[in-house]
Amino acid sequence: MSRRRTLGTKKKIALLVSAATVAGGGAFVMASTSNAAPTPKSASESTVCLGLATALGNNQKFIADQRARPDALSEARIANREAVVAEIKRKQEASGCVVGESAQDSQAAQPAQPSAPAASAPAASAPAAPPAASAPAGNGGGGAAAGQQVCNGSTVTLSGEGGAPAASSNQFPAGTKLKVTNLDNNKSTTVEVTSVSGSCVLLNNAAFEQVREPGKFLIRRAVIQKVG
Repeated sequence: MSRRRTLGTKKKIALLVSAATVAGGGAFVMASTSNAAPTPKSASESTVCLGLATALGNNQKFIADQRARPDALSEARIANREAVVAEIKRKQEASGCVVGESAQDSQAAQPAQPSAPAASAPAASAPAAPPAASAPAGNGGGGAAAGQQVCNGSTVTLSGEGGAPAASSNQFPAGTKLKVTNLDNNKSTTVEVTSVSGSCVLLNNAAFEQVREPGKFLIRRAVIQKVG
């Protein structure tokens, strides 16, 4: 009788140890699952989202500028760009980006150059010079010589417009030809400026496809040249 009681006690201990081991393992799995950090976006995903946000910001700025200074074609331009904005938002959603997130092109957001310090003695009652006639802001203006590098430091994004390869710009008039080279893959395209935008140079969908890296909507390292 005593031998059977001893064996029964050992079995009970073994069962208790096994149950504790299983419970402990389950608790560990639950703790590991609850403490897991969210998976961060990859560098490729971040670049895609930044490119789309920059493109969205450029188009929204263009729309705001057209509304602030309308002309006879502003209504048509705004309608076109609103369709482009909707398309960019669809791409943001499909790419897992924050829909509606926008960022202005770094070139468009550059601060103005500080003015030269005033002379110690002001000129005697000289009439103020009239303001310059709405020259486009930023570097690399339309007066650049053929072959000269322009839009220095600008990133390049897409305008979202369809049609044959073309560009839009706030620096160059329609008809200007620009060569855009993506230094990350050494691909180039030469396009004609056909419309106005809120950035030094934006490529439409067809032109952007000719020079971009697969899956990216932003060219960080670009050389832009005015051609004859």
